[in-house]
Amino acid sequence: MTKNPSVVVHLNDIRLEEPALDAIRERCGHLAEEFHEVSRVEITINQDGLEFTAQSHATGKNTDVATHAAATEPRAAIDKALDKVERQLRKVHDKRIFSPRRAAQKDPAKRKAAL
Repeated sequence: MTKNPSVVVHLNDIRLEEPALDAIRERCGHLAEEFHEVSRVEITINQDGLEFTAQSHATGKNTDVATHAAATEPRAAIDKALDKVERQLRKVHDKRIFSPRRAAQKDPAKRKAAL
């Protein structure tokens, strides 16, 4: 079962074609499949002179990740920002999973009982 997050895209004086918006929604759906805690992804795109900036914010259960990126094309800026969000989500996810495992490996209950 795949859960689609709420995807909000703010375009500040910029037009994106429908295929580009569909690609953004698909990419955010991929994030939700991989990281089940994500329930909302918000992306804001601005044009600063010749450069486009994209801010992305992913929220969910015990998750709040925000990034930004810049590029000469709006789609490239969005891709960079979503790549950064994915890396941050991976880092948070791995800490949640592997920190308790590391603590258990350092101080296993079986070794205490045997001594």
